[in-house]
Amino acid sequence: MATSSFDIVSKVDRQEVDNALNQTEKELRQRYDFKNTGASISWSGELGVELRANSEERVLAALDAFQTRLVKRGVSLKALETADPKASGQEYVIVGTFQSGLTTEQAKKVAKLIRDEGPKAVKTQIQGEELRVTGKKRDDLQDTIALVKDSDWDFAVQFVNYR
Repeated sequence: MATSSFDIVSKVDRQEVDNALNQTEKELRQRYDFKNTGASISWSGELGVELRANSEERVLAALDAFQTRLVKRGVSLKALETADPKASGQEYVIVGTFQSGLTTEQAKKVAKLIRDEGPKAVKTQIQGEELRVTGKKRDDLQDTIALVKDSDWDFAVQFVNYR
């Protein structure tokens, strides 16, 4: 009997984030409470976002609008790390970055949970920024997915390459 497997990863769909950013940018231009506040949102690097406005309240409101768009597009807010608003001249700036890939510590936490509470026939292996889970029975793998989903992590997890 062949073994089945899946990978546990932590990554965001850049296209969905880009769509959320564009929708937020449009909202910042059109909404009445953002008129004449200099509110803007833009990409900052590969997986970073930068929000600007002329007051701390407006930049926090812009961040809230962006987070709302991300949730509607199915992007977990656990993948977004934002700093506190910083005064930069006459503007306030919030810089956010999206986490991509599981760190070794995060992968070890998930592997420990699976080893302690998951089905005994399931094996885990850390492969770079993902965690491979293998087992002979697909039911065991589905139980493992349910276990990991039900646990409360401080990072986003997705399941890919289910075979």
